[in-house]
Amino acid sequence: MPSSTVVSYRPVTPSRRHMTRGPLPEDAAAEPYKPLTKGKKRTGARNSMGRITVRFRGGGHKRKLREVDFYFLDKKGVPAKVERIERDPNRSGFIALVCYRDGERRYILVPEGVEKGQEILTSEDAPLEPGNRLPLGKFPVGSLVYNIETTPEGGAKLARSAGVAAEVIGHDAGYTFLKMPSTEVRKISSRAWASLGVVSNAAHNLVTIGKAGRSRWLGRRPKVRGAAMNPVDHPHGGGEGRAGRGHRRQRTKWGKPAGKGQKTRKRKKYSRNLIVARRKVGSRRK
Repeated sequence: MPSSTVVSYRPVTPSRRHMTRGPLPEDAAAEPYKPLTKGKKRTGARNSMGRITVRFRGGGHKRKLREVDFYFLDKKGVPAKVERIERDPNRSGFIALVCYRDGERRYILVPEGVEKGQEILTSEDAPLEPGNRLPLGKFPVGSLVYNIETTPEGGAKLARSAGVAAEVIGHDAGYTFLKMPSTEVRKISSRAWASLGVVSNAAHNLVTIGKAGRSRWLGRRPKVRGAAMNPVDHPHGGGEGRAGRGHRRQRTKWGKPAGKGQKTRKRKKYSRNLIVARRKVGSRRK
């Protein structure tokens, strides 16, 4: 597993002076395992009618989609050996190509501390080692887990980004209490599965893009401030010079509250009863 420090470049141009990249795994240059790749159609953030549904996206380098296993349904009790660790352009964490004892190969999301040649296991009796997968009820309090299911055998949905993990803080009445990376505390069925460890590539959030072109390679188009627009285009627009927004709350283009501690979650969302403590925002988060 590579180090968790970013790599700088020689300052041969002004943009290169501050540009950095994250550490790369040993097999970053290897071609992906072809049976587990397929083409990925990019929409440019347009819907079927050609209308923009998400602003400031489009372009970017062409990518192959790696089929990463987030279910592990038919591999319980089957040991797997890590053959190589690769970079996936479609996600921030690294992925590993593993070969199961029955001969099948799959991609999985790999945690920090897992090396090439190491063996991992998905089982209710698996040892508590990084990369091994168990039901949430089997983890002791204080464990750090990732690739967490929200419902038993529903596939991993939570804590999948680089460098993140959720902390097990308790078990009660068939539920496991997790402190999420957002500081939210929520309860999830103890029969749901999760993997032990912290997602790899923890230095991902330390990378400096360095120049506008590199953002375009990632499919990010220039983002325009609402205050720089006309009143017809945004609630913050208009005014002579640098004018205030004219209302107390920060708003989106469509007039909805956004940012600065405004609550944007749906009040009747299906999982509201599973949240024990709302996430902290701003300075309270530290």
